[in-house]
Amino acid sequence: MRTLSRRGAIGLGAGAVTAAGLAGCGGSKDPDGAKPSAGSGKNRSGSAKPSPSPTAPARPLGDGSTSFTGKQPHQPAAPRPLEPGQEPPQFVVFSWDGAGEVGNGLFPRFLDLAKEHGAAMTFFLSGIYLLPESKKRLYDPPGNRRGASDIGYLTDAHIKDTLKNLRRAWLEGHEIGTHFNGHFCGEGSGSVGNWTSAQWRSEIDQAKGFVKEWRTNSGWTDLPALPFDYDKELVGGRTPCLLGQDKLLPTARALGWRYDASSPGGRQTWPTKKQGLWDLPLQQIPFPGRGFEVLSMDYNMLANQSINSTKAPSHNYPHWRRQAAQAYIQGFKRAFETNRAPFFVGNHFEQWNGGIYMDAVEEAFKHIAREKEKGADVRLVSFRQFVDWLDVQKPEVLAKLRTLEVGQRPAGGWQTFLGAKTPASPRPSAA
Repeated sequence: MRTLSRRGAIGLGAGAVTAAGLAGCGGSKDPDGAKPSAGSGKNRSGSAKPSPSPTAPARPLGDGSTSFTGKQPHQPAAPRPLEPGQEPPQFVVFSWDGAGEVGNGLFPRFLDLAKEHGAAMTFFLSGIYLLPESKKRLYDPPGNRRGASDIGYLTDAHIKDTLKNLRRAWLEGHEIGTHFNGHFCGEGSGSVGNWTSAQWRSEIDQAKGFVKEWRTNSGWTDLPALPFDYDKELVGGRTPCLLGQDKLLPTARALGWRYDASSPGGRQTWPTKKQGLWDLPLQQIPFPGRGFEVLSMDYNMLANQSINSTKAPSHNYPHWRRQAAQAYIQGFKRAFETNRAPFFVGNHFEQWNGGIYMDAVEEAFKHIAREKEKGADVRLVSFRQFVDWLDVQKPEVLAKLRTLEVGQRPAGGWQTFLGAKTPASPRPSAA
């Protein structure tokens, strides 16, 4: 039986146990083979329309690994403040940690799904996924030996596939954030949970460097550049195992980041800022059939179903897939039908337990997209697009939204709850 260890995991690692399950992420350096799992969905790339061209002639940056191509395509209209009494949109963000293509077809599978439904997502790229293993000593991880990585390195072929999918993702309107590099968890001195702000700065600089200099590091000058300026594109990330946020935030703020998605154990309420950045955590959501809630991430579903096994007995798979899908759907419905708090889902490109978690998130995604297609103001967006909306709202409106608890409907309906203040009646004149 295959188990999930803290080392040798692709973008993952064991997190701390909470009442909601494991507050972290996990994975495998060799994720269950190269082929998509049974029931993981057909390859839709043949029917997908080609990616759009950049909006302006490419201007190479640095060594030509990246380029400026103008405004990103497929972005929503400029956000506007809520009108008095207006019902808030239901924002939903699907995000992916690591964002490396490892031969299982999951990156293009979910790009196709998003394209089919006009959605945007956030891909938190691990910088070393663009660094050939032959050059691994270029990575100097804080508190760890040079070249070390708890998620290993991709093959050259998989790096090329990752570059192809990153290019497509950005051109189709998705956000490229960061999951940093070596994914060091645990409690040792080298864990990201113990890094100083200066060490986080080193890790970020290296993660950006591996994206901005993949041509130099690989020698692949015949491949097209990534069509974005990563210094401007990168405005947020998620830390490995949801560790180390407090020391990360001062560095992230100094770099001009706008949000961080690393808080563990968030609740389905409207977000606040922490140290000047929007704090956008994974959330506790209902876990059908259980007396506790689970964090909104595939690893936390697995941790509460098969503990630390990625290949549990297959007779469990149908029930676990339904349970995971319904957890996401119930989490969405709870917000959509009550306080309209944004709903955040985190995942990895993995095939644990026969690929059931990928099938579950696709089922939930389609359920949510159908609500949008029926006319509801449901917006499947990236984290960057969501904070664009937050930043134009009136502070007093956001403060009022934050008074709504998990699953709490606005008293009197939205028109009353967010309505304009009734002008005071004029005082009668003295006789």
